Amino acid sequence: MCNETDDDMNILFYRYNSICEPDILGVLTRLDHKVTEVTEEMKNKKLGARGQMNLVSAALKKQEYQMVFSVSFFPVISEVCNIFHIPYVSWVVDCPAMELYSHSVRNSWNRIFLFDYALYEEFRSENPKKIFYLPLGADYVRLDSLLEHITRQDREKYAAEVSFVGSLYTEKCPYNYLQEESYLKGYLDGVTEAQVKVYGYNFLEECITEEILQAFKEKVPFYQFPERAEHNEQAAMAHLYLGSKVTEQERLRLLKRVSEEFELDLYTSSDFSVLPRASYRGIASAATAMPKIFHLSRINLNFTSKPIRTGLPLRFWDILGAGGFLLTNYQSEIPEYFEIGKDLEIYASEKELTDKIRYYLEHEEERAEIARNGYEKAKEKYSLEIRIRQMMRLVH
Repeated sequence: MCNETDDDMNILFYRYNSICEPDILGVLTRLDHKVTEVTEEMKNKKLGARGQMNLVSAALKKQEYQMVFSVSFFPVISEVCNIFHIPYVSWVVDCPAMELYSHSVRNSWNRIFLFDYALYEEFRSENPKKIFYLPLGADYVRLDSLLEHITRQDREKYAAEVSFVGSLYTEKCPYNYLQEESYLKGYLDGVTEAQVKVYGYNFLEECITEEILQAFKEKVPFYQFPERAEHNEQAAMAHLYLGSKVTEQERLRLLKRVSEEFELDLYTSSDFSVLPRASYRGIASAATAMPKIFHLSRINLNFTSKPIRTGLPLRFWDILGAGGFLLTNYQSEIPEYFEIGKDLEIYASEKELTDKIRYYLEHEEERAEIARNGYEKAKEKYSLEIRIRQMMRLVH
């Protein structure tokens, strides 16, 4: 394998339209790697494993590559790379990541990078020398260039007191199939209610007994594991069902409270009818509008989805990368990289969230200094280019 200074590394980049792909592609290109993209799945979401296998196999037969790369782990691509004896580098950037339960994670040609340390702890024993922990980062070359050209029209359009950009999870919460009142629903509603109020520790999986699991599977269409996979149904229930419900409830409750006390700009594709006091601003383009929103909002809110147990989500890095003031829920990895109260702010309860919004709206110099500190630290130490250089050193 080549090292990080080589300028002629041929990379086959399998794409499916992840929000992370364009920036990673940009960094790889700036580092002088030659990248060929496989883009069919961006247009055809029904491609399936056989289609993925055929596309990657055909590309590898046509040209020599030093590695295949994808955002997220694709078991079938891992199998193809194992046959061709070529490193398959995947970066898991969100949770849940059910594909990691596939037996394909054990393949010797894998190089799997996980952004969440709890996820890394869970899976590293499956392939100890080929699974790595690597947090996310922002592409400052792109963001700085974009934000250098903020216009008066941008300020008029995007400036805000408090902003939230993201899903409300009302449209992607399979727990809501559980309708009828029963002991099961009462128990699980109680578990999710308790988890909504606890930050920094995810206990959902611990609350799922075998009896509860089987009762739930009888009531709700349940996730089907592939045949060659660890069938960890407790994890599936915790992350796909209960985790999404906790995320939905947390976001709806907190945004309702914030919108009742402050001017809240809301950018989402979800049903926002339950938030009549929020100012709905449509859907924000990730590449162009989001950085301007983060840069021009006095306070940007981040609510990490519950299946992300310890890690820092992409939105966290996006806000810091745009020089925005970040007010986020507590995640246990935050102190590993940032100083709370100096580089960003956290909340650990509904009251603390509104108290800190009020405080920083009234203390502009302190707010602006924290936003500047967060931007500078993340740019200096944790940029996407730094992350990808770290990745390349670990690949071979």
